[in-house]
Amino acid sequence: MSFLRAVHQTGAMALPLVLRFGHHLPKRHFSIVGSPNVSAYLSQQANKAKNVNRTLHGIHERKQAAFHERSQLKYARRLVVKLGSAVITREDEHGLALGRLASIVEQVAEYHVEGRECIMVTSGAVAFGKQKLTQELLMSLSMRETLSPTDHTRQDAGTLLEPRAAAAVGQSGLMSLYDAMFAQYGIKIAQVLVTEPDFYNEETRKNLFSTLSELISLNIVPIINTNDAVVPPMFIVDQEVSATGKKRGIRIKDNDSLAALLAAEIHADLLILMSDVDGIYNKPPWEDGARLMHTYSAGDKNLIKFGEKSKVGTGGMNSKVMAATWALDRGVSVVICNGTQDKAIKSILTGRKVGTFFTESDTEKATPVEQIAENARNGSRVLQNLTASERAQAVNTLADLLVSRQSQIMEANAKDLEEAKKSGLAKPLLSRLSLTPAKLESLAKGLKQIADDSHRNVGRVVKRTKLADGLELKQVTVPIGVLLVIFESRPDSLPQVAALAMASGNGLLLKGGKEAAHSNRALMELVKESLTATGAANAISLVSTREEISDLLSMDEHIDLIIPRGSSELVRSIQEKAQHIPVMGHAEGICHVYVDREADLDKALKIIRDSKCDYPAACNAMETLLIHEDLLQNSSFFTDVCNMLKREGVKINSGPKLNQLLTFGPPQAKSLKFEYGALECSIEVVKNLEEAIDHVHTYGSGHTDVIVTENPSSASYFQSNVDSACVFHNASSRFADGFRFGLGAEVGISTARIHARGPVGVEGLLTTKWILSGVDHTASEFTDGSRAWLHQQLPTDA
Repeated sequence: MSFLRAVHQTGAMALPLVLRFGHHLPKRHFSIVGSPNVSAYLSQQANKAKNVNRTLHGIHERKQAAFHERSQLKYARRLVVKLGSAVITREDEHGLALGRLASIVEQVAEYHVEGRECIMVTSGAVAFGKQKLTQELLMSLSMRETLSPTDHTRQDAGTLLEPRAAAAVGQSGLMSLYDAMFAQYGIKIAQVLVTEPDFYNEETRKNLFSTLSELISLNIVPIINTNDAVVPPMFIVDQEVSATGKKRGIRIKDNDSLAALLAAEIHADLLILMSDVDGIYNKPPWEDGARLMHTYSAGDKNLIKFGEKSKVGTGGMNSKVMAATWALDRGVSVVICNGTQDKAIKSILTGRKVGTFFTESDTEKATPVEQIAENARNGSRVLQNLTASERAQAVNTLADLLVSRQSQIMEANAKDLEEAKKSGLAKPLLSRLSLTPAKLESLAKGLKQIADDSHRNVGRVVKRTKLADGLELKQVTVPIGVLLVIFESRPDSLPQVAALAMASGNGLLLKGGKEAAHSNRALMELVKESLTATGAANAISLVSTREEISDLLSMDEHIDLIIPRGSSELVRSIQEKAQHIPVMGHAEGICHVYVDREADLDKALKIIRDSKCDYPAACNAMETLLIHEDLLQNSSFFTDVCNMLKREGVKINSGPKLNQLLTFGPPQAKSLKFEYGALECSIEVVKNLEEAIDHVHTYGSGHTDVIVTENPSSASYFQSNVDSACVFHNASSRFADGFRFGLGAEVGISTARIHARGPVGVEGLLTTKWILSGVDHTASEFTDGSRAWLHQQLPTDA
């Protein structure tokens, strides 16, 4: 039982009315029951309860504030959801869209149960009634058609129906359906039919809002519709409503204007107008050049060309825009969206870029992320057409700026570190967040290396074939296109990835974590400055933290490859959500070090220590140590390695086989398929080389695995049979890094089995295209024998 309903049943009518429908609450601040201020809050609201009904009877003189950003919509407590006829009915005009309607009802019900105030304005009565009456009319016409085969009345049956009669028939069926659907969630509904006079007649207006107040106080969802059985919208008198005599209302000519008026009157936080289009376009969506406008303000009106009205409803897009701007002017946030889209209401309230968001603020009027992505693609084409020397110069400029602007970068990083410490950011993440002069100098060196190597990247001939006399085919390297790189904590990733994008001619969108916001902005300024001379300053952009990752992941028209860098949770989430864009990366770094029976044990201790302790949070750090069973029986190696790890502060867990061999020792690991990312690891014993390889394949993530042995044959066998991106012999797993591999830097490490594997540098950001040059060649000439194939391989350096 909800808090409101419990209070209501004790007889305290005024209190629940204010808690759920209280206009005197600050618009964006809500007290939480159980907080220290509850007693004072309840007392204050009880004293104001007497004024609630009065505030419902007219629009306030003082304009309330609408939300400025989509991210704020999650705070909306009072919702008005309007369903258009095209949303309610099926596209084939044979009844209601039951699945779609059920989904919308489910979303409204969930928000109602969690304590939000939900009011629905529904269309569809006339359309639904017409469908039902058309069936009856066709049956009655069957005899006439039988008697007179030339009678074509059947073809015009739908146009013979009286809209008022259709509304009367459709309304009862529609409400019965709503009642049954909401009943599944234990929610009661109430039907409220209105006409225009109900709003400009003071007595009926007072009764209407008194009824709405009472229904909401009883925890009932009001479902409102125009009473089309009495006055269909197309016959309404063209008259302006004036409720207070001081501010004009809106003419109710359809359910869009009705919903806008209701939302303004009850001071709703959010009005959602659901239709059969994705939102507001600058021109009819079926015309060439039509572009969806994710945000809309009053100044955009002259940019829009409206099309026809809905085929089944009465309100066109022009009507929706007028209703939305009218409601926005009275402090109601509005979103126009496609009601046929799955989970549209939930997506809107979670801040997703769904539909068109109406706002008075300029904060959402910044360059849309789609436009930023398109700029990145255009910038990529500029970079691709530069000479290798010009691309290298841009990277060198960025490297120099990292050193010359060191104080500016460190100042911004200090702000991030201060805020991170206050928020309690974990120590390993603080380490990743921190920038030092040494880090910046190392970054600059890596970027210089990328610049030096960039002369052999874009446009490099991979293959040349003389197909026939005068017909030559070349395969050349080209940029992938536009990359989206999502990274956490580490601001030093930004210049690394930017330099790789410059050198490979790719456009780039960077989505950094909010914990590094100041550092990322400072570094991005340097990136933009380094690109200015090339004319491709828009090729690389830092996406605002307000943009939800889920929105970016749906931009398959603009983004060609996603590269996530961060925690396994982040990478796995990106891989799951990016359904139409390839993702290159690794979800986990479960790296192994196997100490063979013929290993030099001093070398082994040195390699194990570095692999685990040099940087335990890195994805290339050792997580599991595998030891040949002979070393447990014939040497002190197990004791030595445990003592060394303990001195370094490493917590040790034992694998199940090792645990059975020990009478006492480390606790058993909960899982051998786990990335600790800290000073902790597992130790397991294996019988031989083959069992070590099997263990790696069973529990590893395909990242980096190491064998320590003095037997070259065993090393070769291990490196040939272990199917990981990086397989090392007598070397620390920490060498799995782009800079250490001589790539200058890395955009990430990939464990995928296509394209690039391991540390990904410039080469991993290139693809190829085929260039064919002929004289007057046609394929048919090779069929009829007038020309002959040669398929002669040519040197690529010619």
